[in-house]
Amino acid sequence: MRLPGPTEVLPGKPAAIVDLRSADGAALVGGTWRYADASIREVAFTDVADHLGPGGAPNRTYDVEPRAQAPDFDDSAWRVLTPEETTLRLGHGRVSFNWYRIEVEIPQRVGELDPTGMTAVFEVVLDDYAEVWVDGELPLALGTTGGQVVGGFNAPNRVVLTRDARPGQRFSLAVFGINGPISASPENYIWMRSATLELHATRSHNGHVEQVATGFEFTEGPVWSPEGALLFSSPNTNAIYRWSPEGSVHVFRPKSGYAGLDIGRYTQPGSNGLAFDPEGRLTICQHGNRRVLRVEPHGNTTVLADRYDGRRLNSPNDLVYRSDGTLFFTDPPFGLPGMDDDPDRELDFSGVFMLAPGGELTVVDDTLGGPNGIALSPDERFLYVGNWDLEAKVVVRYELATGARDVLFDMTGAPGEDAIDGIEVDPRDGQLYVCGPGGIWVISADGEHLETIEVPEAPHNLAWGDDDGRTLYVTALSSIYRIRRER
Repeated sequence: MRLPGPTEVLPGKPAAIVDLRSADGAALVGGTWRYADASIREVAFTDVADHLGPGGAPNRTYDVEPRAQAPDFDDSAWRVLTPEETTLRLGHGRVSFNWYRIEVEIPQRVGELDPTGMTAVFEVVLDDYAEVWVDGELPLALGTTGGQVVGGFNAPNRVVLTRDARPGQRFSLAVFGINGPISASPENYIWMRSATLELHATRSHNGHVEQVATGFEFTEGPVWSPEGALLFSSPNTNAIYRWSPEGSVHVFRPKSGYAGLDIGRYTQPGSNGLAFDPEGRLTICQHGNRRVLRVEPHGNTTVLADRYDGRRLNSPNDLVYRSDGTLFFTDPPFGLPGMDDDPDRELDFSGVFMLAPGGELTVVDDTLGGPNGIALSPDERFLYVGNWDLEAKVVVRYELATGARDVLFDMTGAPGEDAIDGIEVDPRDGQLYVCGPGGIWVISADGEHLETIEVPEAPHNLAWGDDDGRTLYVTALSSIYRIRRER
């Protein structure tokens, strides 16, 4: 049994807390609370169109008034609340809504503390639900829970304002309050239980292996998302998780690879490799469904590949996109219940495939025993594939223009039970980071072994992340680790 751990954003002790419901706290950040009721009004709109967005038949629906999230919204005529008056019961009860607005400025000092470079977190708890707009933004990323969207019944909404605070920085905060539960309108009102600005010290992790999440059965397929979070697969438990830099983990996509009646036969029915295409669409290697799936902007999905030459794929494992939209992926039988000897296996080889933007699927290589991790060189001239084969632990290099193939690096004789799994390439110098026996092998573009990074658990895949792309995130059995590589 896995014991639960903290789930909130930055659960550690802050260096300072500013209470925004106190006169001293609000004065310290130069903030004034303003308040207005919100209402629901009927508006003209359209039904859904064939493209799954608006554009169908005209209809009548509902909207919120006012829409007060913008930083430059004119709230000068709104009611001014003293910080203590934020505890007033407002909103008129039943199904009701309201707005609280405040601008906060990072002060020069918080007591004796210099906030420069710190992480600033705004936390608010509304009775009953809240949405938090920061400078007019409310990120709507799949898998987000809490934070700027509704966190739960009387639950904290914790939002990181900046990870590099500077005195004088200002933030416009608009908190939309909701009385709930909406489906059973309560005989009570909306009020603010707490509102604070926290300052957390920012630590340097350069070169250190740091565990950032744990308690999983088996982790794989990490990818850094465009909205600034790590997605990773749990093939054994059939889920994709989302880890935020603030430290929270939530299920991003359940049933990530299979939902069949016979799922009990599978050891790894779920997703494995994940990647975003050049248009920012998530693409998933699904073991149980034996296909490569793309998630479209409106949530519908497109099967990119599930058969080759009329025969079902084995269990797509890992993938990488070229800048022109060409997709390369590996297809060993590791996700099948019987693996190599599974009776439902239709292909007689484990393939390295190339899927052209027009949909043509071709074989790059059909000779490897267990093609697994896959990556491209920064100039996209070379394709690298790691072979999960205890008899041939090699990184194979393909020159895509000529079709030439050679073994870039052979670690067959290295001690350790693992073969080669995930591969990531440093976009600056072309160095390869390869999950292999004993840790992460750093190999030059010319095939020279530069170092081996030891990880507390056996690493299986990795991805560059953070705002500057210089942190290596590693999926390693039960945990997620990160290693800062600034060099």
